[in-house]
Amino acid sequence: MKNLISELRVSVVTTLSLAVIVCGIYPLVVWGVAQTLFPEKANGSLIVRDGKIIGSELLAQNFTGPNYFHPRPSAAGDVGYDATGSGGSNLGPTSKKLIDSVKERVEAYRAENDLPPTIPVPADAVTASASGLDPHISVKNALIQASRVAKARGISGKGIMAKVQAHTEGRTLGILGEPRVNVLKLNLSLDARSAEKL
Repeated sequence: MKNLISELRVSVVTTLSLAVIVCGIYPLVVWGVAQTLFPEKANGSLIVRDGKIIGSELLAQNFTGPNYFHPRPSAAGDVGYDATGSGGSNLGPTSKKLIDSVKERVEAYRAENDLPPTIPVPADAVTASASGLDPHISVKNALIQASRVAKARGISGKGIMAKVQAHTEGRTLGILGEPRVNVLKLNLSLDARSAEKL
């Protein structure tokens, strides 16, 4: 009985000690380091305009107007772009539903961007990312959309191309992934340019 009580005491002390370290001290240290060294990233890379949070650099938003660059399609949530329902459609490459939806997206993309049948549609323009919330599009996708946006905004093609180039991010660490464009940041930059002209 004495041995059982001793073992029980050791178990309880160990469990409580680990709970304090793992559930209290460690998270506080990580939080403190993150807030000190990377406060913007630690708080979600939020974008604030006029004192209001309008989005995050890390999450896609749906832009549908002709004067905006459009993001990748999204399967997150019931209507897409739902940060609480992040995820893909889970439809496989042989799924008729997926094939039909991609065909519809290709036709819509060609129509809205006056894209001739000889020019291929970028894959990211018609397929959703695994999270459904990828904030980036490929540079090729952005360049195809550029003439539509320029026309809708009454801006020269050179002006739009300069904006796309200014918002093109390189490969991560110089080797990972492909160059890409953050749609929200690019669209906000275009809105800021329009506001400056008013």
